[in-house]
Amino acid sequence: MLLHGARKLDADGIVDDFWMLLVGDTIATTGTGDSWQALAPSVAENARVDARGHWLTPGFIDLHAHGGGGASFDDGAEAIGMALAVHRAHGTTRSVLSLVTNPLDLLTENLRGIADLASRDPLILGAHLEGPFLSPLHRGAHEPHHLIEPEAASVEALLQASGGTLRQVTIAPELPGALGAIDRFVNAGVVVAVGHTDAGLDATREAFDHGATVLTHAFNAMRGIHHRAPGPVIAAFEDPRVALELILDGVHVHPEVVRLAFLAAPHRIVLVTDAMAAAGSADGRYRLGSLDVTVTNGEAMLSGTDTLAGSTLTQDAALANAIELAQVDPVLAVRAVTASPARALGLDERLGYLRPGFAADAVLLDDRWRATTVFANGLRLV
Repeated sequence: MLLHGARKLDADGIVDDFWMLLVGDTIATTGTGDSWQALAPSVAENARVDARGHWLTPGFIDLHAHGGGGASFDDGAEAIGMALAVHRAHGTTRSVLSLVTNPLDLLTENLRGIADLASRDPLILGAHLEGPFLSPLHRGAHEPHHLIEPEAASVEALLQASGGTLRQVTIAPELPGALGAIDRFVNAGVVVAVGHTDAGLDATREAFDHGATVLTHAFNAMRGIHHRAPGPVIAAFEDPRVALELILDGVHVHPEVVRLAFLAAPHRIVLVTDAMAAAGSADGRYRLGSLDVTVTNGEAMLSGTDTLAGSTLTQDAALANAIELAQVDPVLAVRAVTASPARALGLDERLGYLRPGFAADAVLLDDRWRATTVFANGLRLV
């Protein structure tokens, strides 16, 4: 596959009249101008893509999403396929599948199912457990009756069920046994995130020192920034090891606060969708785990409350919001959906850039930052 004439945008910067040759699942070579024409005779005409008038970015990586297209990642292989199709059409080429809090036996069943799918689909990076080890004080859209403390037996059951495909887990570090659980997950190669927590500055710092390296949807479901009690966001800002998730739908975090976050940690912001089933679907009534959700004008709330229940975002919309609403520099904004999530997962030697030797994942965007064509592993998805 030969793409040419694009305006390249990735964490390395902006390059006009850019081209790249995809061979199999890898970017073989790149260049600028008309030099691609020397390669054209060796590439079938129907495998040449004229990308003039489009931005070309790496494929997006979503660390945190729960569903889309009317389907949830908690509901089995068919539902996962439906939801992933929506997000892939909007530029997300690699996904971590997030599971909400449920009884332990259901979580282990879901982890086994995701492990099976990941063994057959390299675009699925594994599972994210957003629960059950969360604070009941900041539970958000998680069923309180299913929240538990991170006892060793529960941690081992989840690790075993995942078969090595548990990619990320969110933990409230103030819970009894949490620091030991963080140690165990980190030793097993799982990325640990602090979230849904009542922890203050010092407790969050301690979690980071034990190996937690992500803050789950920063500012949401945690203590805010107070001038005498800085809280977990400040702990994350000051620690270069830590990535901060942001849900940039214009609802979860005000655009001015988004700008502040990018100023404080420009290379460590990760734009996630936290999308539930209504992403890419219509307003109406849905389920998130065992809870009822009502979506009105694209905003998801626990039914009968004013509690946010995920979003209806896609990552191209999050990118557009970063650039247009929050006035973030496009290079930093695109980093937040490509190189920064790749770094957070320890995959930035293969994913997140348009460089030779990297995965052949790429997105063509129009001038409104919406995905028009999507490539993953060298194959055209859309």
